[in-house]
Amino acid sequence: MEIALRLGDIEIVSADSMQVYRGMDIGTAKPGPAERRGVTHHLLDVAGPGEDWDVARFVKEATEAVQAIEGRGHRPLLVGGTGLYVHALVDGFDVPGRFPAVSEALEKGSTAELYRQLADLDPAGAAKIDPGNRRRVLRALEVGLGSGRPFSSYGPGVGAFPPTSWSLAGVWLPRAVVAARLARRLEAMVSAGFVEEVRALAAGAEGLSRTARQALGYRELLAHVEAGVPLGEALDAALRRTRHFARRQRMWWRRDPRVRWFGAAENPLAVLPALLGNWNCD
Repeated sequence: MEIALRLGDIEIVSADSMQVYRGMDIGTAKPGPAERRGVTHHLLDVAGPGEDWDVARFVKEATEAVQAIEGRGHRPLLVGGTGLYVHALVDGFDVPGRFPAVSEALEKGSTAELYRQLADLDPAGAAKIDPGNRRRVLRALEVGLGSGRPFSSYGPGVGAFPPTSWSLAGVWLPRAVVAARLARRLEAMVSAGFVEEVRALAAGAEGLSRTARQALGYRELLAHVEAGVPLGEALDAALRRTRHFARRQRMWWRRDPRVRWFGAAENPLAVLPALLGNWNCD
């Protein structure tokens, strides 16, 4: 937001796979109306919570947004969250189709069984997926079995970082600082009504899709709301999974040599002068 306000010709494109959902506001840390004032945002609130959202739909809608932004003589600033989504857009991934019959048949297996099957079918793809991330394991298997091509064969290839017209920048904070920020953010979310938000979504007429149910914090609070897991236990689990995700996110982006890193001791805004200088040099 600060970059966009200072440069003046920026429109923000969210690459967060969960901020697309209407009603999932507090738990995704979605910028509110006041925060968005003066800066156009794209790919927020574009899907109902009962819809399944995937990388193919993201690439289609993000590409249209970027083209419209550039058509107005503005620059897109892609932000967030979901590394696969960013790479799919930046590197022009060949996004595979859907195979519902295959997916339905796979649903019967346990996550551990499905991951072993994926490791046999597509070792390179399995190595890049968290064994506990059932949704991604299922999707990789669905594609591999349905298309006859390994999931890892789509796009420029596993570990490929081709030249791009995008300028990629990352903000680096000490791990202890990140951990403390995550804990404070979860506490603030709960104070802002996160539990009530999850309860309302679960009781809503549309319900929550399988994809939406896997969102950080939502999965754990749904266990509290629907299965009676004690709130403290659910929040502890949410914080553990979020910290684990943050570590995996750090590892994901460190592999990409195209990312220029800007480090701060505690406050991310401290990198702003160097980041703006880098942007303007490009």
